[in-house]
Amino acid sequence: MDTTDVVIAGAGPTGLMLACELRLAGIEVTVVDRLPARTGESRAGGIHARTMEIFDQRGMLDPLIARGRRIASGHFAGLPLDFTDLDTRYPFTLAVLQSVIEEELDIRAVAAGASIRWNAPVTGIRQDADGVDVEIGGARTIRAAYLVGCDGGRGAVRTLTGIDFAGTDATMTGMIADVELSHPPEGPVFGRRRGAGDYSIIQFEPGWYRLMLQRYDRALDRGAAPDFEDFRARFVEIADSDPGMHSPRWVTQFGDAARHAERYRHGRVFVAGDAAHIHFPAGGQGLNLGVQDAVNLGWKLAAAVRGRAPEGLLDSYESERYPVAARVLHNTRAQTALSRPGPHTDALRDMVASFLDTDEVRRQLASMITALDIRYETGGAHPSTGYRVPDADLRVGGTDSRVHVLLRTGRSILLCHKWIPDIAGWEDRVDVIETHDRAGTRSATGSGGVGTPAAVLVRPDGYVAWAGDGPGDGGLTEALTRWFGPAA
Repeated sequence: MDTTDVVIAGAGPTGLMLACELRLAGIEVTVVDRLPARTGESRAGGIHARTMEIFDQRGMLDPLIARGRRIASGHFAGLPLDFTDLDTRYPFTLAVLQSVIEEELDIRAVAAGASIRWNAPVTGIRQDADGVDVEIGGARTIRAAYLVGCDGGRGAVRTLTGIDFAGTDATMTGMIADVELSHPPEGPVFGRRRGAGDYSIIQFEPGWYRLMLQRYDRALDRGAAPDFEDFRARFVEIADSDPGMHSPRWVTQFGDAARHAERYRHGRVFVAGDAAHIHFPAGGQGLNLGVQDAVNLGWKLAAAVRGRAPEGLLDSYESERYPVAARVLHNTRAQTALSRPGPHTDALRDMVASFLDTDEVRRQLASMITALDIRYETGGAHPSTGYRVPDADLRVGGTDSRVHVLLRTGRSILLCHKWIPDIAGWEDRVDVIETHDRAGTRSATGSGGVGTPAAVLVRPDGYVAWAGDGPGDGGLTEALTRWFGPAA
């Protein structure tokens, strides 16, 4: 029987990001996938600001920036959202294909020491008080401390564990084709509404275009496998023209089914990414949601493997991430309703578009789509607690740096600006860094400044666990104990 610390089922972006996080913490990881090899299918087409920040926190962003294309906006149900004034280093959508992200994460995970096994479907799960036996292909077993299912909406881990996946069935059909065009449009065509549906044409890579269509009066069978001619016929039916599509690279279909795992943990088994939640791909939130699941779970799972996880730490993965996914399911259902054809929806879209002319409303939706406004219940009275830490420019030991660079160790940090608290007993888990802020204030929420505290305790995932302005601000000991266990 093989042994490892953690088995991850699924070698997509969520599973690979989790593998990278665990290896950064020195945890032994085996990733298994039922496929014979990586497909190279393009799949998701971009990442948002918060995901870019997360990749930057681990030094992974530069290769993706180099291979992607910046788009200064996003959308809500096809209504444009300007991102350029969001308070982040990355106020744009990065158009980069999922296949590229998987390639870069695969390289990083393997270089860090993760083992990736193909042709390795999970066929059985048996857990006890000390670990979990993961049966692979009915022929061999891997013994691990924990198992994480990152194997998609139809994945085996959630099914074998008996976690319910309740929600709503599809009411419409969408299709995607990555093709070359003989007669491409001069610019992107986004969300052009026609008759029973809408269509889009967007260039992701030089010479290659992603064509999308959505038809709202029919839902195809989940098991249907459309080919290129099916796509062409349906696209012409909606768009009333063919821009000369040829040389298809990938064709698929999707729907607006929305399902959410009733829980994210069952003993020593967890689910993340699409294994925990599926939804209509409105606003490009799905891949981002899964990567952020992985980063939330990774450091907590590492602490548990080491035997240093305080009471409730593993359960906080579900309590923090479940509401985030529920909100995404909610807003994608709303976007589907707002995209349906007909004069009543047209009138509603006109009204919503007028609301988006108000900066406050636009920023609120933009911060939600980009996940910059997420706030966890970390405790503490300071207004920045629970939010992502701003990537402030800092001076550390006479050298220019910034917060994201300091997080690349994967450890928690205590940034001390004007006051150095005593954290005796936690130095083995928390790095104390004396800094000088070169930026004054930056935003914690993506759309409004928060004054720089004298000291900030930042979790390994980049969220503020505690902040204070001086010795009179209590709660630091409680925060250290809550997130990192008792003092040594």
